[in-house]
Amino acid sequence: MADSKQAPSKPTFTKVMQLRPTTSGVTLMVKVVSTKMVLPKGRAGGPRSQMQIVECLVGDETAMIIFRARNEQADLMKEGSTVTLRNAKIDMFKGSMRLAVDKNGSIEAADPASFTVMENNNLSLIEFERVDFAI
Repeated sequence: MADSKQAPSKPTFTKVMQLRPTTSGVTLMVKVVSTKMVLPKGRAGGPRSQMQIVECLVGDETAMIIFRARNEQADLMKEGSTVTLRNAKIDMFKGSMRLAVDKNGSIEAADPASFTVMENNNLSLIEFERVDFAI
């Protein structure tokens, strides 16, 4: 009797330029261009004092986007490093796209990528307007 288990398929990588406001469940390989602490861990007061948030500008050879790293995710997001974002999704923030990885995804350190980030194409600078359709 033959074994019916298949080897896991290699992930299909998405390019940053292909991201849209409704994108979810994608895998990307990106370089970290810059990082900015938004909410430091241990901030005095408030229920969110145990959360750390770092906004990172990440990209590939097609475009850049802001990635919002939470808590231990921030440890991997060092300027100049290359990471693989698995099961990533787009969150909308004030009409702009932000890339995120929630508890169903992962961030992994990757070997340095050979591409140069296209820094003059930042998708987070594009404003989207929500349009509701009546059916």
